[in-house]
Amino acid sequence: MTDEKESMASGNGAVPTGNSDAETPTNGGGENAANTPALAINAQYIKDLSFEAPATPQIFKELQNQQPNISVHVDVKAENIAPPAYEVILSIKAECKIAETSAFILELSYGGVFTVNVQEQHLRPVLLIECPRLLFPFARQIIAMTTVNGGFLPLMLGPVDFAGLYQKQVQDQAAAAAPAEDNDAKLV
Repeated sequence: MTDEKESMASGNGAVPTGNSDAETPTNGGGENAANTPALAINAQYIKDLSFEAPATPQIFKELQNQQPNISVHVDVKAENIAPPAYEVILSIKAECKIAETSAFILELSYGGVFTVNVQEQHLRPVLLIECPRLLFPFARQIIAMTTVNGGFLPLMLGPVDFAGLYQKQVQDQAAAAAPAEDNDAKLV
């Protein structure tokens, strides 16, 4: 973990590959596969940000008397820009309600462009687990500051298990594909 923080702090945005030689670019004009980092952050940005507080200012009084219900939904999408560059979008939607009244609705799409140099079988897990894990602290801070700027207490999101989300997505896709395969078998 310390090596990763040092790598990010050095400004090269590279995530260590476990091989210290692979983290150091060559000084000669070209780079070969052994000297290319497995993952590098090229850019990160707010792609879309929306904050609505439709029941203000009346909702502030209600917030002092009742505990709000806050729901948070997290989604990750990745798209190939041009190999080996990928755009990863971390989408977070948070809604705060008291009874059926919305105190606020916040939607954030936080993106990053990553250079990914891993074997094909590791590509999806890196894009859908490691990349959003790197983006999350920045998105979390934007959400907290947005709710404060909207007149509410900061919404401090807890850690997100991106590996668990990925596993669920793989299981859901397998379950959706299974009936289709059964139908194909019956048609043959």
